[in-house]
Amino acid sequence: MQTGLYGPGGFFVRADGGPADHFRTSVHASPLFAGALLRLIERVDAALGRPPAFDLVDVGAGRGELLSALRPLLPERVRLTAVEVAPRPAQLPGGIAWRREVPDDIVGLLIATEWLDNVPLDIADLDDAGRLRKVLVDPATGAESLGGLADPAEEFWARRWWPQAGRVEIGWPRDAAWADAVGQVRRGCALAIDYGHRRDERPVLGTLAGFRGGRQVAPVPDGSCDVTAHVAIDAVAAAAGTPYSLIRQRQALKALGVVGARPPIALARTDPAGYVRALAAAGAEAELIEPAGLGGHWWLLHSIGLGEHGSIL
Repeated sequence: MQTGLYGPGGFFVRADGGPADHFRTSVHASPLFAGALLRLIERVDAALGRPPAFDLVDVGAGRGELLSALRPLLPERVRLTAVEVAPRPAQLPGGIAWRREVPDDIVGLLIATEWLDNVPLDIADLDDAGRLRKVLVDPATGAESLGGLADPAEEFWARRWWPQAGRVEIGWPRDAAWADAVGQVRRGCALAIDYGHRRDERPVLGTLAGFRGGRQVAPVPDGSCDVTAHVAIDAVAAAAGTPYSLIRQRQALKALGVVGARPPIALARTDPAGYVRALAAAGAEAELIEPAGLGGHWWLLHSIGLGEHGSIL
């Protein structure tokens, strides 16, 4: 998975159009998502007392779509940083720093939208003797076989966080990655937005999947497709060791003003063009909060050093 996504010629480092050509996230679905995050930024900024410099860090930034949308809407004291392994896009606007590692000493907001599901992990399954073994994948064909035994640390993680018998997506690399990212925030918030599951609802068959050109395909780690697995979101939350809230995107966006309500029909009589615009906006909002789609994503929000201002959503 590491090689297929981030190695030479890997899915996320190729020179073609980028991840947006292959799958659709909330960032790509509608500018209303950026507008909701703008309101969240304003709340975090207020809780921090509007510092002279406010850091906005986007981890797993793709081609910088989110920060590019937000840049014109933010004051100059907001410092924008995209964290991504791919080279800086030629069309990226000025005023956005581009780096491979999360910066330290962040005062502001760190965002990771569908990043953790692409942090590589190992998968294990039970053999005939009930022992947990690594699942090996032929990178040319995608054919699977069982390899060596899971090590003690992986066994420990599985017992704690994935008690259901069957296939296990060993999520400690996501836990470590998120704990490290949150640890770079000195004051402010860290927000992970991703699809995932909690301990009492782990999928017996796992969630490993591939995506190419907008379609789900076999998860062959040859660099031709995204290879992704849902996030054990409660394990990730606990690993960071700071206060947090965990809610669905539908609930979070509604708290930030995205409600998906249709405009009143009376508007069609008094302002037909305005009604059409409002109807289109309502449709975009509805996609973002649809419980069976993007609205089912988890929002994991950590507050660091905010005291009585710790509740942002």
